[in-house]
Amino acid sequence: MFEINGREISASQSPYIIAELSANHNGSIERAKESIKAAKENGAHAVKLQTYSADTMTIDCDKPNFMVKGGLWDGYKLYDLYNEAHTPFEWHKELFDYAAEVGVTVFSTPFDETAVDLLESLNTPAYKIASFELADTPLIRKAASTGKPMLMSTGMASEAEIEEALAAARESGAKNILLFHCISSYPAPVEQANLNAIANLKKRFDVEVGLSDHTMGNTVAVVSIALGATAIEKHFTLSRNEKGPDSEFSMEPDELASLVKETNNAWLALGKGGFSRPSAEDGSLIFRRSIYFVKDLQKGQVITENDIRRIRPGFGLPPKHFDEIVGQTVRQDVQRGDPVKWELLG
Repeated sequence: MFEINGREISASQSPYIIAELSANHNGSIERAKESIKAAKENGAHAVKLQTYSADTMTIDCDKPNFMVKGGLWDGYKLYDLYNEAHTPFEWHKELFDYAAEVGVTVFSTPFDETAVDLLESLNTPAYKIASFELADTPLIRKAASTGKPMLMSTGMASEAEIEEALAAARESGAKNILLFHCISSYPAPVEQANLNAIANLKKRFDVEVGLSDHTMGNTVAVVSIALGATAIEKHFTLSRNEKGPDSEFSMEPDELASLVKETNNAWLALGKGGFSRPSAEDGSLIFRRSIYFVKDLQKGQVITENDIRRIRPGFGLPPKHFDEIVGQTVRQDVQRGDPVKWELLG
């Protein structure tokens, strides 16, 4: 059973919603706090940070390999992008304390071993491994050695790479693992969401599976619940108008509230399967067809096909008995509009 902070994440529970803060603090710890509070107020179960610095991600280098070409971050030098987007290490304790104060779970994605050490000092309840780091098995082993729950995104990964990452985690002590199906494109095209992979991941690797969703809107996330996703992670911002590195593909507070409501409704709609009928249908039963007398008959009179009909409402005998009733006699006088009952037949 996968759980974070005592909250089970499985098909038997409503979807677990994670608001990914990422770089949407825009360099302000107060904005980060406002975001944490807004995530809580709009129904998120957890807020996720990212723990790195420009120096733990890359080197300050102007060579062509270190320049971003295309996409949202076109023209950035990697070092400058990460320097702008990072959540300073010195903010983390204050943000963890604030999340505890407002009553929402907070954890983070470490991008190197020093980040794991920091997060352990803050007693993080879980670790998230980003898609781009899924091939970094030394980092996975370090996080897994803590014994904390691990959530790992599969964007860009081959089946073999997912298998290697899981093996590294399990061999290093991780017992509680959830995979996120993920398309590492920002934003991700809906037509490439490939949600049928969720069931394949669950069956192939025998773990809980969620969705790390970079598409715009909630359609993909809602559909994923029907396909077995038990957790949803989406980037979150107070406002896309306040431009930041990740703002353009992030959801706003009202969209988060809708995500929580719509995915929960999708989960409720799944039900338990089987052939038992829901209580919501109880009031409709009376409007099924049943057999009624449509002529007045006297005691002892033989019933003909013209004396009875299969009509609504449903207080008479079921229609399947129609042929069986024809030819029988009535034990007492009956009137047009009386339901046919066994006790009336001789």
